[in-house]
Amino acid sequence: MYNFASDYLEGCTPEILEALIKVNYKQSPGYGEDEYSRLAKQSIAKAIGRNDVDIHFVPGGTPCNILGICSCLKDYQAVICAESGHINVHETGAIEAAGHKILTAPGSNGKISAAEIEAIVKKHTDEHMVQPKMVFISQASEFGTIYSLEELEAIAAVCRQYQLYLYVDGARLANALVAKGNDVSLANLAELADMFYIGGTKNGALLGEAMVIVNDELKKDFRFRLKQRGAMLAKARIMGVSFFVLFNNDLYLKLANHANKMADALRFIFKTYNIPQYIRSNTNQTFVVISNELLKKIQENYIVTVWGPYDNTHSIVRFVTSWCTKEEAILQFAEFIKQNH
Repeated sequence: MYNFASDYLEGCTPEILEALIKVNYKQSPGYGEDEYSRLAKQSIAKAIGRNDVDIHFVPGGTPCNILGICSCLKDYQAVICAESGHINVHETGAIEAAGHKILTAPGSNGKISAAEIEAIVKKHTDEHMVQPKMVFISQASEFGTIYSLEELEAIAAVCRQYQLYLYVDGARLANALVAKGNDVSLANLAELADMFYIGGTKNGALLGEAMVIVNDELKKDFRFRLKQRGAMLAKARIMGVSFFVLFNNDLYLKLANHANKMADALRFIFKTYNIPQYIRSNTNQTFVVISNELLKKIQENYIVTVWGPYDNTHSIVRFVTSWCTKEEAILQFAEFIKQNH
């Protein structure tokens, strides 16, 4: 059964595996103080176009979000996000467990707007309520949509007006960067956000994300937080090697571009057989509305994620392609839909 449930189901890209084997028997310092991590940070800073950012390697996306939010907020402060935001839906109350309230707005297609953020701030007027202090967004969003530069600039302007930190979850940032119609660069993110992370787990790395801290006041003592939250790996060089490989020869973007192209091929199949998209996406996540009858047949042959009911006879289903999705798998799925639609 081919698995379209997510984009971290395979191990890692061969280039990373070969690099890890090459340095396997070499001794190096632990906890991210190795030469590979240093070189990786230099490569990432070069890609961003800035030398004044701090970069830390973190094992996964949820630790990134906990670390990022907790390093910015005091115990009476809250974070704002869309209702579909990952911290609100899929992180098992991790932010609340850390002592911070999440303030949500409906958003549109997975994205929160500057106007919604401002409305939340204006509702929290005094010390009898939590104090909004951060905005959390995902690029790409949990629905595979992307923020335009204009949207990000508007959000950043509201954040500056009300002295809010802007944090960007970049689990699928690579897919956003190479998406059709994208006009946001790493340099733009570094200009607009106080902190963001560059996802590796979902884009060919064995594990790990690269946390980028732009705001100088948030840089101090971050390694203390990293250790306290159990996110400082002794063998952090695994992440250093991975990101050094990813950020050389544009591999990071090439892998994401392949995932997006495979998703485009899926979307062409759905369009051919009049299976509508639930939300239009140009990244590697595709949400479609499928009849429950067809869904049952699909689930007998493929692993997919059922997002929820659409109506009494249809469901919203998510298909995710990865850096490793083979064209043969897409062709086989096309034949399957042809025979079963």
